[in-house]
Amino acid sequence: MKRILFTVLLAIPVASWAASSSDWPMQDFDGDLQNLPSLQNGLKLYANYCMGCHGLQFQRYERTADDLGIPHELAMKNLVFTGQKIGDLMTTSMPREESKAWFGAAPPDLTMVARVRGTEWIYNYLKTFYVDDNRPLGVNNKVFANVGMPNVLLDLQGVQRQVCNGDDCSELAVDPGTGLLSAEEFDSAIYDLTNFLYYVGEPARLERQRTGVFVLLFLIILGSFTYLLNREYWKDVEH
Repeated sequence: MKRILFTVLLAIPVASWAASSSDWPMQDFDGDLQNLPSLQNGLKLYANYCMGCHGLQFQRYERTADDLGIPHELAMKNLVFTGQKIGDLMTTSMPREESKAWFGAAPPDLTMVARVRGTEWIYNYLKTFYVDDNRPLGVNNKVFANVGMPNVLLDLQGVQRQVCNGDDCSELAVDPGTGLLSAEEFDSAIYDLTNFLYYVGEPARLERQRTGVFVLLFLIILGSFTYLLNREYWKDVEH
């Protein structure tokens, strides 16, 4: 019985992944946790476009500000609008029950999305919304078919549509002049937002990378002294 239960539980995340998978050609994503301007801009985009619905219930404002080099006063002024304190968790104020009625399901918390879905999935998902008049919210997504989320980045990207050649609708194109950002600027913004979610998935990774540099320097210095000491010790020994 225990073996059957374990097998069922193991299959649940695999089934969930398969349900939202697609044949869309994924663009690679290479996160950079040492790029603080990218992480800071990603945080700004998240606060402006995502946090109204999606919380980060395992991440604190204080930890985020400290890791990304943002003064607490600036973080409180630009990130916290609900009376929370700097040490509070980054939760959303959206009522869960009402959100179920609005979207069909409550918007998920995104603290672990980069670890569950992967950064490549997030990066391509955010870039592939397109107009679909058959959907309740008027949009669909190439990576997550029949998505229940509106395209919150529409004003930045512009109106994106499918380009069909017969039955082949494998291309997307943005209507000129409908977005605030150019294609290159929008790609950069999505990179920053995905990079921030990459950081949020495991904040300790950033600290480990910083510590690792000092550890490597220490080992190099220690190795040099060890080599010199060894050479000095054996220099008078006849071979």
